[in-house]
Amino acid sequence: MSRPPLPPFTLETAARKVRAAEDGWNSRNPEQVALAYTEDCYWRNRGEFVTGRADIIGLLKRKWTRELEYRLIKELWAHDGNRIAVRFAYEYHDDSGQWYRAYGNENWEFAQDGLMQRRLASINEHPIAAADRKFHWDINAPRPADHPGLSDFGF
Repeated sequence: MSRPPLPPFTLETAARKVRAAEDGWNSRNPEQVALAYTEDCYWRNRGEFVTGRADIIGLLKRKWTRELEYRLIKELWAHDGNRIAVRFAYEYHDDSGQWYRAYGNENWEFAQDGLMQRRLASINEHPIAAADRKFHWDINAPRPADHPGLSDFGF
């Protein structure tokens, strides 16, 4: 299976890869998201370390069970060859209704077929008031092209 765009990445293809990842994660569909990764993909996500699609699916199911109304924006930071660096922010609320905004960085490494073989994520979050939310779009759709990005918000 091939998942274009393929490395080596240009500015344009790296940006397309980042937006495709954002759209996938905003679907909140663990099985669909996991298809972007190699069968033996290695992840570091906060303090959790997983290897392989089955573990990735499990992590994402746990994540989106507790992170409700999750909305994510990713932005390309840098790229070289088969690697892409991304910064991101997302908002969600827990089952008590408390809203949070998380910020982070990811380092991605891709196999020649365009599947991600390594994902290293560092993430910090803090509570926010519902009135301070910035990410507003239909929860069942990708972020609209005209919705502000991270740089627009100064994040």
